Amino acid sequence: MKIIEVQDEQAGGKVGFDIFKEALANDAQVFGLATGSTPISIYNELTASDLDFSDKISINLDEYQGLAGTHDQSYRYFMDEHLFNQKPFKESYVPNGLAEDMDAETTRYDRLIADHPLDLQLLGLGQNGHIGFNEPGTPFDIQTHVVDLTPSTIAANARFFASEDDVPRRAISMGIGSIMKSKKILLVAYGENKAQAIAAMVEGPVTTDVPASVLQNHDDVTIIVDRSAASKIKNRDLITTIA
Repeated sequence: MKIIEVQDEQAGGKVGFDIFKEALANDAQVFGLATGSTPISIYNELTASDLDFSDKISINLDEYQGLAGTHDQSYRYFMDEHLFNQKPFKESYVPNGLAEDMDAETTRYDRLIADHPLDLQLLGLGQNGHIGFNEPGTPFDIQTHVVDLTPSTIAANARFFASEDDVPRRAISMGIGSIMKSKKILLVAYGENKAQAIAAMVEGPVTTDVPASVLQNHDDVTIIVDRSAASKIKNRDLITTIA
């Protein structure tokens, strides 16, 4: 793992942008993308740039079950607003939250990922160590699946909705097994509320209790954090600080 500590989210966005730029220079074709507030600074840098993704493919991590892509809290809507409308891809895939047959939808998504191997996967990190919507206890080899969201995840996402009661209780998520097949992984986390999860991911045992800890087993992982998120890492020699 390569851990890069930055001053703030804006600086993290610039570092993340450079990683996307390098991936393009190395002929990356398929980009795994994430939603939430954390990657926005990277998307802002991408949309302001002259990088061209018009012949590339994107595959998103997850989507709420029960929300149409036009719903303003769906992840398809988020991606359109923050990236795709300004920086279109040749093809952009997000799970269908309104699929009538969820088993068929997860199978379709797995086939899609198999047909388009991920060159770079962008991840955020949940306070409980989840990646995508792979909550604690999720098997490391699982593929795309429907998830019952934990109370802590529902509470964390409530800020995006009118109330906690409006947060969907289920989601479709790319599985950890699929994430780990990506050629390169970029995980980004900011703030003191992510510090414990970061420390457990980096220095703790590899355990399904902390889904992100499996990234210790991947050959090419870069982690971007601010000082607050890195504050509980005991071995500071693991960290490269960018002023």
